[in-house]
Amino acid sequence: MELRIPTLEQLRTVYDRDLRTAFPAAELKPLKNMEEMWAEGRYRPWCLFDGDDIAGEAFLWLGHPGWALLDYLCVAADRRNGGLGSVILEKLREAERGNVIFGESEIPCYAPDPAMAERRLGFYARNGARTAGYDTEMFGVPYKTLYWAEGKVDESALMEEHRFIYASTFAPDKFRRYVRIPFDPNGTPGERVSWQQ
Repeated sequence: MELRIPTLEQLRTVYDRDLRTAFPAAELKPLKNMEEMWAEGRYRPWCLFDGDDIAGEAFLWLGHPGWALLDYLCVAADRRNGGLGSVILEKLREAERGNVIFGESEIPCYAPDPAMAERRLGFYARNGARTAGYDTEMFGVPYKTLYWAEGKVDESALMEEHRFIYASTFAPDKFRRYVRIPFDPNGTPGERVSWQQ
């Protein structure tokens, strides 16, 4: 199996086949946005190829050089529960060596399915993710912040890069309204709204 960048047509295929079925519509970026960001050099879609078949994906939202947000990690429905999520993360870390990759995973107590959110956090921990000292809230969904790095990471720099990803993409009013980095763990999350809001 090989992790590589897909063609535009392959990206469109896995978006419809995998991402639409695996992620709630409110949490899924429109394909048009992904395509535009990719064309601008701000997005990198990696796909795990098994011959000509795509078994799963890991999409990175790029920030300043050396920093990337793991936007989506997905295994094709017919290939799940076979360890491919771990394979994708391992190959992604090899392909992105030298970069700090960070991500978000729902905080169980706020999740519609707390047990699934716990399992997801456990999966990331087993695959080398460290938990940052701050949480986030995006569009009313509170998340734990996770990251992978070869060495020590200054968490204030991590938080700044995390903010940069969203602030450089959304209009200032949208950023202020829907993005909280950090999220106050004693605060109340905002209303859950679609990413497209």
